[in-house]
Amino acid sequence: MSTAQTNAFDLTGQLALVTGSSRGIGRALAAGLAQAGATVVVHGRNLEAVNATARQIAEGSGSTVHASSFDVTDEAAVDAALGEIESSLGVPDILVNNAGMQLRAPLADFSLADWHTLVDTNLTSAFLMARRVARGMIDRGSGRIINIGSVQSSLARPNITPYAATKGGIAMLTRGLCAELAPHGITANTLAPGYFSTELTAALVADEEFSQWVAQRTPAGRWGQVEDLVGPLVFLASDAARFVNGQTLYVDGGMTSVV
Repeated sequence: MSTAQTNAFDLTGQLALVTGSSRGIGRALAAGLAQAGATVVVHGRNLEAVNATARQIAEGSGSTVHASSFDVTDEAAVDAALGEIESSLGVPDILVNNAGMQLRAPLADFSLADWHTLVDTNLTSAFLMARRVARGMIDRGSGRIINIGSVQSSLARPNITPYAATKGGIAMLTRGLCAELAPHGITANTLAPGYFSTELTAALVADEEFSQWVAQRTPAGRWGQVEDLVGPLVFLASDAARFVNGQTLYVDGGMTSVV
């Protein structure tokens, strides 16, 4: 690989905003972007946790890391927060819509309130963030939007029907963003993890029966580790993926490829 090809993955000088990045997958994604040279804005609902994560990522990467806390489901809060970020740091070059949640229940028992909570957190937030950031990206003529999907963007399981609906929506939101924003030099892609071991899935990892199902259902034979997502994310955020647009990249150990 030539030096020019290798440098295509270098994110030095890029500003990246990762929502929901104070812990879990989001934290690993933010740290990976920082390691690739980007200036990163860590985001979360708990400002104390966000500040702590920002400090740790900065110490571990040597990159500049900032902290921001706002409600990604609130239009006014998104507009105000992005206005502050743009005023102090500039328009983000990279937006990673990672904020999300999971609620499980049989469909017949799933409340309308919980449906709205999932849709707002997993899908509406990505729309609000992408719409707001796109304005500055359009003016500049460049940008990378990466939405975090799931194997549930194309697969379903019992008791998570609303979650699957939101992640399927993420994949189609990405395609719509591609159709509208590609003429302005902006790419939009979905990064879709399989079953990953994080503090949020610790109970499932500890469940021997479920972990055995994951291992049997996944050709790679194991849970994903958050580090497995960093390379694919850096690729989608970099110039190496400048002609990759509207795609869903599954990082799932092969789960979506087999029956």
